[in-house]
Formats: sequence, structure tokens, C-alpha cells
Amino acid sequence: MTRVGAVDCGTNSIRLLVADVDPATGELTDVLRRMEVVRLGYGVDRTGSIDPQAMARTLAMAGTYAGQCRELGAERVRFVATSASRDASNAGEFVAGVRDAFGDYGVAPEVVSGDEEAALSFRGATGDLRAHGIPGPYLVVDLGGGSTELVRGTDRVESARSVDIGCVRMTERHLVSDPPTAEEVEAAVRDVRAALDLAEEVVDLDGVASLVGLAGSVTTITANALRLPEYDPARIHLSTLTPDEVIASCEDLLHRTRAQRAELGFMHPGRVDVIGGGALIWREVVSRLAARGVERVVTSEHDILDGIALSVAGRTA
Repeated sequence: MTRVGAVDCGTNSIRLLVADVDPATGELTDVLRRMEVVRLGYGVDRTGSIDPQAMARTLAMAGTYAGQCRELGAERVRFVATSASRDASNAGEFVAGVRDAFGDYGVAPEVVSGDEEAALSFRGATGDLRAHGIPGPYLVVDLGGGSTELVRGTDRVESARSVDIGCVRMTERHLVSDPPTAEEVEAAVRDVRAALDLAEEVVDLDGVASLVGLAGSVTTITANALRLPEYDPARIHLSTLTPDEVIASCEDLLHRTRAQRAELGFMHPGRVDVIGGGALIWREVVSRLAARGVERVVTSEHDILDGIALSVAGRTA
């Protein structure tokens, strides 16, 4: 077994997984899994740079995560940075700060391409699906803060496309009212549908057996559909819903006020103002796949973070 650390730093949140991984079998056992909302990418779409306060919050949490990796005896660490770091003009400052935090590991943030991000998400998500008999082909959708990855495959990636739609990006661009107006929703829908048209040029949506959703927006929408009194990863992981159930949950969250969302026991405070954007995107994805005959929507708590951990173990093998 190899003990590794994996960090996924996205537009909205930064997450840590310390895990024991068997490189031969790919079996992964959690030692520590945590998430904090730091909003690294908030404003990047508008200004082109990372806000100084967001930078400070994220680098402080990176220092905390580095300390936990040391305390728990992680042998290797990989730090993957996604959409916000690809887009920001001051990404160099962020890179230097992460390098300082993880200095003894020799780690710098890897600003991965959309294709690699998609492959890592697929690897992390699909192991449990096959183990539990959930049939492929899969369309794995990783709905992030600034981008969304669509990946098709069964035992390997067959095609993938990353598009620039995410819960933070849609909120910043369009969903500014509380609750959003019909005009704001219509404008966001146009953006999302255009992005999905681009994805569909590469990723075939016909013949998908299971639509699989990843990341915080999707898990929150699922918690709402399941009417959970509090966030429960064990109930959410590998739960299966019909498209109609998912779409109803998306509509509910999209049209609530922020105060109403905040009252929900499963709602992370950092998602209150952006979950409407995530719900709109997921509604459009699910509706498009339902029109192609998909009847099974699965939610996975395992995603790119697990894929990063597995990739570190592979490097040490």
C-alpha cells in the first residue's frame, strides 16, 4: 500500500484526500477527506485575475492541507488546479504560494488540460460503478465552478470534452437576482445549450446506459431530491434517480431564494449563492440525455480527487 495525498483546487472549492492505495488493484482507502469553499475563481471570468483575498484564503488552506499530509505520513502529493488557474493572469503568484506550502514534497500546482481533467474524473468515478454492477457505457459529467467535463466510456475513456460552463461562471454571468429572473435564466440556458452542442461534437450522447454526475452541485441536487435532513455522503453515493426526479430537484433549487436555500440542512454555506447555476446546468444535461433514452441518473461521491490519488499511486509503483 502507498499513502498518497491528492489536492483538487477548483473555481469554488479546494479539497484534500489522503488515502492508502494499492497500485496493483486500484483499491483506495480513505484516511482523510475534506473540502473547504475558498472561491479562488470568483471574479476571474469578469476581471481575468484572481482576487487577492481569494488568493490569500486558498493559499492559507493549501498550507493547512500540506501540514495534514505531513502529519498523516503521505509519501507523495499531487496538487491539481483547474479552471480558475487556467484563466487567471496572475496564476504565477498562485503557483509560487503552493510551491512554498508544499516545499518539502517538491509540489507545484499542475494546471491540467480539460482532457486530463476529464480522464482523472472518469478514473475516479467509474471503479465503484463497475463493482456495483451499474451498467455502461457511462457518460460521466463533472460539474465544477468554472468548467464542466463530459466523458464517455466503459472501462476506459472513449471521448471527452471540457466546456466553460460551471456554477460560479453561470452565476456571475447571468443569475444575479435573488431568485433569478426568467430573463436571466433564459440567457444562462442559451450559454449552457451552446456549450453542450460543442461537447456533443466530440462526445456521442447516443446509447448511454448510465448518466453519472460528480462534484458538489450534483451531490447537493441529489441530497435535495432524496429530501435528506442533512448531508449524508453514504446515502448520496451511487444513489440512482430518474431524470424527472433530478429535473424537479434542479427546478426547486434554481427558483428558491438564497435565504430559502440556506435553510436546507444539507446545504453547504459556500454553495448557497451558486447552486442555482449548478442546478440549471445539471437540468440541461439531464434533459438532453433523457431525450436520448437515458433512464438512470447516478450520483458519485468519488470523482477527480480519487483519480488524482490513483494517479499518484501509479507514479510510485
